[in-house]
Amino acid sequence: MIHPTDLVLIAILNNRRDFEVARLLGWYRIPLRYAPKIVDVDAIAFFQTAEFHEEKWSIRYGAQVRGVELVKRRDLFQDEPDHPRAGEEYYKLQLGPLEMLPRPVVSRSWKRLTFLYTTGERLLHADEIGGLALTSADRNVLWKALRDRGREPPTVGDEPFPWPDALEAFYRADSPEA
Repeated sequence: MIHPTDLVLIAILNNRRDFEVARLLGWYRIPLRYAPKIVDVDAIAFFQTAEFHEEKWSIRYGAQVRGVELVKRRDLFQDEPDHPRAGEEYYKLQLGPLEMLPRPVVSRSWKRLTFLYTTGERLLHADEIGGLALTSADRNVLWKALRDRGREPPTVGDEPFPWPDALEAFYRADSPEA
C-alpha cells in the first residue's frame, strides 16, 4: 500500500512483459545509464504507454519498494545471454505486491515520460498527471523525511538536491531541445 508520506518514483511501463514481471516476480528494472538520480524511494507507480490500449497514458498501479540492487541484465533475463545489453548494469527494484491505485491518474494528451518524483499524497489524490507536481512545501517535507529516516539527504555541493518539478520534467520531454 502506498502511504501519503511516501516518496514515489513514477516510472514508465511500456510493455506487458515488464508489467507481468512486476506483478508476478515482484521486480522492476531501470538501466543504470538512464536511471534517475534517486532510486532509493518508498514506492513506485507506473505510467503505462499506448501498448496498454484502454489503460494507455495513465498511472493505475503502484507498489512499495522493498530494496534496490545493482545487477547485470543477463542476471535478470537468464534466457537472453546473447542480448546486446546483457552486460549492462541495471537497478533491480524489489517490489511488494502490485496494487491498483484508488483511481487512475491520466494524461489528457500524450506526453513522453521517463521518471518523475512525487509524494504518496499527491499520487493518491491526483486525477491527472499535472496533479503530481511538487510544491516547495512538498520538497521540504521530502527533505525532512529523508533526514528523519537516517538517510543522508542528497545534495549538490552544499545545497539540497533540487527535486525535479513533476510538471517541468513532464513537459520538458516535448521541448525542441529534448
